[in-house]
Formats: sequence, structure tokens, C-alpha cells
Amino acid sequence: MQLVHLRPDHLRGLMELKAAAHWNQTEDDWLRIMRLAPEGCFGFDFEGRIVASATSIRYGQCLAWIGMVLTLPEFRGRGLARRLMEHVLQLSRNTEAVRLDASDMGKALYASLGFVDECPIERWVREPGAVAGPSLSAARIDPVLDREVFGADRSALLAELAQHESASSRRGYAFARPGSNYHFFGPCVAETQADARTLIEWFLGRHGDQPTAMDLFPHHEDAVALAPEYGFAPVRHLTRMVLSPTPPASPDPRIYSGAGFEFG
Repeated sequence: MQLVHLRPDHLRGLMELKAAAHWNQTEDDWLRIMRLAPEGCFGFDFEGRIVASATSIRYGQCLAWIGMVLTLPEFRGRGLARRLMEHVLQLSRNTEAVRLDASDMGKALYASLGFVDECPIERWVREPGAVAGPSLSAARIDPVLDREVFGADRSALLAELAQHESASSRRGYAFARPGSNYHFFGPCVAETQADARTLIEWFLGRHGDQPTAMDLFPHHEDAVALAPEYGFAPVRHLTRMVLSPTPPASPDPRIYSGAGFEFG
């Protein structure tokens, strides 16, 4: 069992890992993570096969985001996820905060490493059904606003996501990208519910005939009130956690959909 930096030639094994967990990432998503965090992507290689992974994306000095903590079912129970977590946490020790979105399966491990609950986050999914949507111009990002809303500089991530699709409303912006199981809407930042509505309709106008998904904070009332109007319903419940001693904080209510559990 060898600890390795993840590389593009590991994609076949990484997609096998992802598929075993029924997650939504594509090969492009794995490559995007590697570009954003070339020194923060690790896995265990067993006889030429990647059997576990973990990634840490640094958003400047403000935030390290841990994601893609995966182990093939037949290799679980051997402490591989813990060893990978300890490794990526060492790389993240100089950032102001370290966060992740935890499944129920992973919560006990993360708590044992010092993470504490911050807030719930849910994945909502919509079955296919055509929707008429507006045509909008590509996203115009105010970097000061986005840093205020997200809590860190994620301009490199947004530049990556803009290679797929993006849009601006009067006082908001959103991105969209394909996935293995459904087309994903997010991140979406909007000053008003009306702006978020415009952006959701833009997204569904382009992809409503496919399965679609978005990530919501269930305590953000405007987002939770809006999503069911368009047929979205919660299918996964996770917990956003932060590494102590950073105090838990509530995400900004202008976030109508996150960027995905792997990005924050």
C-alpha cells in the first residue's frame, strides 16, 4: 500500500472510486481538483490500483477545503481514510479554517480528528421536465462580493467553472456543469430571491429535460422555499464541519446553491 500524489493517469481508478460511492463527479471534476490543488490530492495505490483518496483545496490563507474522501468498499476498515485525512490536515495547518461536508459514514472519523458540526447541507434533485428559461449573459463576478459571501478567495475555482456555463442576473450569478448522474447548478449567489429565481430558470431552461441537482442549506428559508417550486426535493443530508478551534459559523444566506461537496 503506497501513498501517492494523484495524477491524471489515475483517472480510471478515481472514477471507479467515485462510482462505488454513487457520487456525481466526472473525469473533468477530478482534473479540475488536481489543477486547483496539485500538491493537495492524495491516494493509496495497491498493486497499481487507487483504492482510497482525499483532496485539500486551499483558498488562499483563509480556508482549506477537504473533499473526495473515498475508499473502495473492500478496503474499508483498514484506516486508509484516517491516514489520508491526517496527511491533508498537515498540509492545511497554516490556514485560518479547514472545512468539509461530511456524510453520516464519515462524521465519526472527522469528529475524532477535531472537527465540529457547523450546519446541515442538503443535496436536492429534480427529475427531468422541460422549463422555459431566459437567455442571460455570462456571469459577471464582483470578487469583493464573492469573497464576502464565500469567506475566501475562490476566483481560481470560478474561472475553472466558467469554462462550462455561467450566467448573471441583475444582482446575482450562477454556474452549471455536467455530472455523472445529473447536471449540477451551483454555485449560485444572489442578493434577492427574485435574482435566484431568474438564475434557476436560466439553468432549467437549458437542462430541465435532464436530471438536475443543487446543494442547499436547509436553514436558508428563501432557498428552501424556492427550490420545491421547480420540482427539487432533498435526497442527501450532510453536515458541514469545521476544524476546531475555529468557531462554527453560518453560511451567508445569499448562497442559494453551493459549488458541490468537493469544492465548498
